[in-house]
Amino acid sequence: MIRLYVLAGFACLFIMMHLGGNLNKYINLKYAYLTQSAIVMLIILFLFEFVRLYRKERAEHERKSKAERRDHDHEHDHELGHAHGDVHPHTHHEHHDESHEHHRHGDRHDLPHAHHDHFGHSHEQPIRWKRIVSYSILIFPLLTGFLLPVQTLDSSFVKAKGFSFPNFDASADNPGFHQFLKPDSSVFYGKQGYAKVSREELEEFLPLKEVGLTDANYLKGLEAIYNFPDAFIGRKISFDGFVYAGEQTEANHYFVFRFGFIHCVADSGVFGMLVDFPSDTAAFHNDEWVRVTGTLTSSFYQPFKQTIPMLRVTEWKTIPKPQDPYVYRA
Repeated sequence: MIRLYVLAGFACLFIMMHLGGNLNKYINLKYAYLTQSAIVMLIILFLFEFVRLYRKERAEHERKSKAERRDHDHEHDHELGHAHGDVHPHTHHEHHDESHEHHRHGDRHDLPHAHHDHFGHSHEQPIRWKRIVSYSILIFPLLTGFLLPVQTLDSSFVKAKGFSFPNFDASADNPGFHQFLKPDSSVFYGKQGYAKVSREELEEFLPLKEVGLTDANYLKGLEAIYNFPDAFIGRKISFDGFVYAGEQTEANHYFVFRFGFIHCVADSGVFGMLVDFPSDTAAFHNDEWVRVTGTLTSSFYQPFKQTIPMLRVTEWKTIPKPQDPYVYRA
């Protein structure tokens, strides 16, 4: 019965994510068909388990009904036998001998049964604990999914995790690693395959007079900029993001970030670049959303001990937080 409830719980949780519009906080909606397939599979398994339990319960009910009818017929025959004065043909001594023989045989059979019950009980205990542990593992994500609110990531995540910037030629070999600053989809391609994809994506942005990074192309465009910085130096670039005051070398330097998913939350990250605001700009607070436009340059960033792309701002304005603050890999 617990399995039935677990299957129903996961199906309802996925359906709730779809209907509540929170699925995009867990996976790239490009892969929403996976959760839709999971819902269908869970419903099928739920129906299969429901039918199995129904048949089992019905068979048990029929067995008990037959046993009750058999006992009732036996009692009825016994009452009829007394009413007609029937006497069992066996003598008192035969009854005594049979009882004695049955008792002796019973004594011989009782000991093995007792021995078997003892060991059966000892084997049953670890099995029961295994079931408790396995069901607890399944029930825990259900409880957190239903009871805990969905939290939108912000600068506190960046502050708690910190962020690092690998060399341009280095790529993480673990797709479950949270990425920072530079989007890196190389872990999902072979070396030659990634080189081809990178070149194709570069060709997509090179003809643009002004590179406007939107929700649809943010991760793709930013990865192209980091992979081929020389091709974009001196070009006009604009994008939206939230401000994070990192370990900047100057007071008017801030990072402007967007949280993004390549596939799902396992390979999510905070992506953006260092931004140089005009010297007369008032100080920003973390999580303040801005739209920046400027010229791409580069700067040696001491905490990373390397040169990274930097946007020298010519225009900027504060904007309200978007309804969906995340961006996704197309």
